[in-house]
Amino acid sequence: MKKKLRIAAFGFRSLPMREGCAGADKFALELYPRLVKSGHQVTGYNRLYPGQEPIAYEYKGVQLKNFKTISQKGFDTLLHSFKCTLHIIFHNTADIVHIQNGGNSIWAFFLRLSGKKVFISQDGIDWKREKWSWYGKFFLKLSAYFTAYLPNQVIFDNVFARELFEKKYRKKFEFIPFGSDVPDFTENIEIFNKLGIQKGEYFLFVGRFIPDKGLHYLIPAFEKLKTTKKLVLVGGSPNPSDYEITLRSTRDSRIIFAGYIYGDDSLRLIKDAYCYVQPSDVEGLSPVILNVMGMGTPLLCSDIKENKYAVADTATLFNAGDTNSLEDSLNELLISDELMMGKAEKARIRALSLFSWDYVTLEHERVFEDSLMKYSNLLIK
Repeated sequence: MKKKLRIAAFGFRSLPMREGCAGADKFALELYPRLVKSGHQVTGYNRLYPGQEPIAYEYKGVQLKNFKTISQKGFDTLLHSFKCTLHIIFHNTADIVHIQNGGNSIWAFFLRLSGKKVFISQDGIDWKREKWSWYGKFFLKLSAYFTAYLPNQVIFDNVFARELFEKKYRKKFEFIPFGSDVPDFTENIEIFNKLGIQKGEYFLFVGRFIPDKGLHYLIPAFEKLKTTKKLVLVGGSPNPSDYEITLRSTRDSRIIFAGYIYGDDSLRLIKDAYCYVQPSDVEGLSPVILNVMGMGTPLLCSDIKENKYAVADTATLFNAGDTNSLEDSLNELLISDELMMGKAEKARIRALSLFSWDYVTLEHERVFEDSLMKYSNLLIK
């Protein structure tokens, strides 16, 4: 009989997802309820920013704790993770602690001192992200050392990041990809009417408005296109940065800033887009790209190696960081939609055969249980 695991999880923002959430929250949304369904106990720790109230205390069997934090980028994570660590230790909410983001690795030291098994999920090389200040990048580089040595195991969803860590620290780490399963949803045109768009007549981007994501390439490239199609940008922040304010200054009426959209409406927008565009400079294994592939929606993305690993030959690629290359690719897609649709079908088959949330859940169970088994064997010896 499978052993019931007691798991605590933090490092994401909110479960269920709310405004400002990103890939880590999508990961939590998919993985933790499945672990509960598989017979395990899971406690998730949500962040509450100033002015926010809890939206749930339980989600699909996951017990939720809601702790307040500050709004200052970087420090919000540290404060929240500190509170989570203390709660897990002093209230004994778990035997296994699953932490997202290597910047939280320092807390593994205290959790392991208290007898917990600690696992870090690392999605990429965080210090390369332009959103971080110099001191933020310094802290993340230092945290990489903590990530390599403090937890029981590190789980990468990015094979290239794993290779870098293995070479640098001469240790073996786990690789488990993101999933691409897309839940069933009903047809509904309300979101299209709300945004003033028609199915199949828009390019789409969904994500955070930060430099890593490359919207400062996409917007200028789209502005030069001669097309009646629109560009829908889903995401943003209630407290926009200077970068986001600059993006929103475009005078192109075809560009729609849709705000934060989630759930079925987000899936509807992806499913019926003419093409999804991911112009990132830095990515892990992007959950949005995998969803786009799984839904059979045409995809245009930058040619960074993480994207190429995900899509293989099933998407159109442009030269990362090159606005002219992106403009050329957008024009090409406007002309050759038949070729674009052929690639999209290949992408759907690739995603559903290689990336499954049920597989991801089983792999996490394996990693957790293997660690407990090794510990039990050591006690017997």
